[in-house]
Amino acid sequence: MVNNFQLPPVGFGPGSQPPEEDGAELEFLPMPQDMRTYTAHLPEVEVDDHLKPALDLLAEISAACETAGETGQGTEFDLSLLDAANRALIAETMGAGEVAMKLHGIPAIAIQESVFAGVWILKAAGMDVIEVGDVPHLVRARAFEPRKRAGLSATPRQQGVVNAPPLLVELMDKSARYTQGTEVHVVNLTLLPHTEQDLEWLDDALGQGAGDILSRGYGNCRVTATALANVWRVQFFNSMDVLILDTFEVTEMPEVALAAREDLIDSGERIQEVLEAIQ
Repeated sequence: MVNNFQLPPVGFGPGSQPPEEDGAELEFLPMPQDMRTYTAHLPEVEVDDHLKPALDLLAEISAACETAGETGQGTEFDLSLLDAANRALIAETMGAGEVAMKLHGIPAIAIQESVFAGVWILKAAGMDVIEVGDVPHLVRARAFEPRKRAGLSATPRQQGVVNAPPLLVELMDKSARYTQGTEVHVVNLTLLPHTEQDLEWLDDALGQGAGDILSRGYGNCRVTATALANVWRVQFFNSMDVLILDTFEVTEMPEVALAAREDLIDSGERIQEVLEAIQ
């Protein structure tokens, strides 16, 4: 009698697999593309005495970057004091970086980070300024002004709301206890069971604040303020705009929106390099 363990295993060896179709090729998922990186841009202008105000302002912005990086103290510069030619030189030098913000309300403010991290351009009715700092101070001051008021626990529950109410209690507790310097508290929706109705109910319960932030890198990070103080919705998307991480953060400002102090110092050095190149 032959022992079964001595027989060749089924499904292995030549002839055990179906033949491959002629011309068949492996198909791969698209790889991430278009990573945004810093590239130096030199304004194409003929520098003369008429553009001295813009050059002087760039030198002041460079110094302000170093100060902000060392002390955390921000500085504002009013561009309305410059004529059209000088403002054009500043705009061309600043360019557009990877973080954009919008503050809803009155006045509505559009904010664009320049190619120099921590150097922000703020535009609104009657406002045209550059601010140097980790984030514009108005974003901290106005982000949670309610655009849509928070219903909190009184929000009506429709059928299908299952796990959202305990999450709301957790976020309300962390919001009430938050003080400056408190460690960031994260609720990771990606890892928690929830229904579509849960997310809709949380949106109504938390409301909408005035601050919207978009950070572009590999894919996008979209940050929105709720109407509950210090509670942010932070969503990461890959380069194909597929949601890969969905969280709430209880903090004064999500780190993804902040310019690091090292980056501010580096920005000051880069602006100085541009100045030396065009003078």
